[in-house]
Amino acid sequence: MADALHVVCPHCDAVNRLPPSRLGDGAKCGKCQRLLFTGAPVPLEGARFDRHLAKSDLPLIVDFWAGWCGPCRAIAPIFERAAAELEPGARFIKIDVDANPALAARFGVQGIPALFCFVGGKVAAQQAGLSDPGLFRRWVQQFAPAGA
Repeated sequence: MADALHVVCPHCDAVNRLPPSRLGDGAKCGKCQRLLFTGAPVPLEGARFDRHLAKSDLPLIVDFWAGWCGPCRAIAPIFERAAAELEPGARFIKIDVDANPALAARFGVQGIPALFCFVGGKVAAQQAGLSDPGLFRRWVQQFAPAGA
């Protein structure tokens, strides 16, 4: 399984190895037996986010947001729909900046909503906000691994 991708479970954070051709086959975590892809953004904090960042071979599409932020609430349905449509080509993550100010500071988030794409543990792209679902979809798809 030399071509396997490392996929971090959104439930227990165990690292699973899957061939790209099996990403969309209802794959389950080898540790907790729950689905690896739920079609919904995963809320993460601190160490859990760091584990996904360090271990995942999938692009991580991260929405830095806050509950009091009107534009954050406005883009939430678009982000959720993108997660439902584009997983397993990427993992969609939400980080509440009020609960995780150190994470927001670490990545230089100064305004929200802020969308980041991490590939290989590094920032590959970022954008402020989200207005066009089609453009966002294409933005995400350019980072998806082959076969996903």
